[in-house]
Amino acid sequence: MYRSTNGPKVGKENVGATMKYGSQKQIESRGTTKIQLTKESNTAPVSRGNIRTGEIKKTVLASKTCVLESTGPSKQTLIVNKTDEQKSTETKPKVESTKTETKRQAAILKTDNPTPIQPNKEVRGDIEHAIPDSTVDRASNVNDKKKWSLSNFDIGRPLGRGKFGNVYLAREKETKFVVALKVLFKKQIHSTGVEHQVRREIEIQSHLRHPNILRLYGYFHDDARIYLILEYAPKGTLYKALQEQPNKHFDEPQTAMYVKSLASALIYLHERDVIHRDIKPENLLLGYNGELKIADFGWSVHEPNSKRTTLCGTLDYLPPEMVQGRPHTKTIDLWSLGVLCYELLVGQAPFVSPDHDETYRKIMKVDYKLPSFVTPAAAHLISKLLKLNPEQRLPLEQVLEHPWIILHS
Repeated sequence: MYRSTNGPKVGKENVGATMKYGSQKQIESRGTTKIQLTKESNTAPVSRGNIRTGEIKKTVLASKTCVLESTGPSKQTLIVNKTDEQKSTETKPKVESTKTETKRQAAILKTDNPTPIQPNKEVRGDIEHAIPDSTVDRASNVNDKKKWSLSNFDIGRPLGRGKFGNVYLAREKETKFVVALKVLFKKQIHSTGVEHQVRREIEIQSHLRHPNILRLYGYFHDDARIYLILEYAPKGTLYKALQEQPNKHFDEPQTAMYVKSLASALIYLHERDVIHRDIKPENLLLGYNGELKIADFGWSVHEPNSKRTTLCGTLDYLPPEMVQGRPHTKTIDLWSLGVLCYELLVGQAPFVSPDHDETYRKIMKVDYKLPSFVTPAAAHLISKLLKLNPEQRLPLEQVLEHPWIILHS
């Protein structure tokens, strides 16, 4: 038995507005990718498991020059080099073992027949390297500022691959601190016109400090690549964990824990005028103790006093205002939280359909069904987040106080 939840109908009007980057359509493929690197602006609007393609507009920065700069701890600027034509190759990296390496580190960084990444001429820059007190103790004596290069790291096995580069397990040689090293190729970044997204990802994520947000410790670059030094989340993506469940969905206590953690992280972001805009299981990682961490800020924006019109994110998670082309605010993250809660409980997104037109129709009518095994309390929270009117969505502070969340806390 399913409970039908139908919201009010909406008209077909398409109210667009031109903002900083115009009104672009940039929809992500849901796919089954476990780790996504930087968003691809030429990806067609396809939902998970659907191979249908389409066309979208691509955002290109007016500036075509490219360097990586650091202006101190408070501000970091990334610009990608258009003239960089050096051909980059990617091979499986080598682990440089040391006498003091522990058995645990050796096991983590073990690779078969490893081949080293050959760095090009490296450009070092001052970066912020503030590791929180709650992180591994042995990293606490690292200087607040450090000039990084690839030679500072032992490179281990690949953790994920994508169009713009790869993510590797790595270890800082001096402290033995384990991190994830995200390697992006400048040529691919420029050819797809996503320089602004990489810049925003670095500028936003590097200044965030919250237990449920993945840390970006620093970055550096060479002639062909950009390297992001990220917190390592050993348990992988939430999507992977979801697929490993016997019935492909979590129970209510586990789901409530994830929703609570995500709501806490979103409160932190929204207080700093950051909109994430791409909340979904693939963009959420799990730490050593299974704690949830927001991991991908490729679509995030810092917008203190304005609305956005960019159509972006993942089709199954698009809110009605984006589907209609209307400006959106922080409340789009509330909608995504509701969609995520549904997917974690049921095993699929609430508006998933065989074709895109039907998905759009369901989103604009807020037309979804809940299986009978979902309790009324959980259904109530979902219904309060999946509101057609953005201003009627349950505020994040009230999400934390919802009886269903409190029951399972």
